[in-house]
Amino acid sequence: MEYQEEDYLMLSGIQHFAFCRRQWALIHIERQWEENVLTFEGRVMHDKAHDPDFREKRKGLIIVRAMRVFSRTMGISGECDVVEFHQAEKGVTLQGTDGLYSVVPIEYKRGSPKLHDADELQLTAQAMCLEEMLMAQIEKGFLYYGETRHRTEVLFSPEMREKVKKFFEEMHLYYDRGYTPKVRIKPSCKQCSLYNLCMPQICEEISAEKYVKEMIEEDIP
Repeated sequence: MEYQEEDYLMLSGIQHFAFCRRQWALIHIERQWEENVLTFEGRVMHDKAHDPDFREKRKGLIIVRAMRVFSRTMGISGECDVVEFHQAEKGVTLQGTDGLYSVVPIEYKRGSPKLHDADELQLTAQAMCLEEMLMAQIEKGFLYYGETRHRTEVLFSPEMREKVKKFFEEMHLYYDRGYTPKVRIKPSCKQCSLYNLCMPQICEEISAEKYVKEMIEEDIP
């Protein structure tokens, strides 16, 4: 199956989806967003990395920023923070250059490596898009964290690739239905930038419709 361009989902949404399906739906289906310190710092860091006019060429290395990527088979599109093309014995050809190049995507993140795999899934999705676009085989990439100022290697295993595919299939189903999953309270809820919009405590105890109805009835003398 191939998706039409108008049906593409944002590639970066997989990070929200992996963290919390409800958070993803609030942002990408209901179009709600609140910024906190963490999201602001992350946005500033990405703005620095995303310079589409930046292209650096060294001996045996080409660095491209803000490279647009997409996948017709997964129905997604987005940008890679940085893609490095390393001259190699096996790889892809690049217009205007000699030789073959291996492809290495790099994603910039604030903070430090996380306990969950949301960042790894996003990077894997980028690699899968690049593979589809360039007819390449990409084995690994890197996550660069602003707090540690260190690259963490990510291997694109069959298990991670399959998880990416399943997540995007589920995301398309939710998006087509306009479905926002119910609250599932967990410790990370209080760190979420949408905590005040999501209202997890209220939503778990009472439906939104019932809550509004009770609030209206309280105002009636």
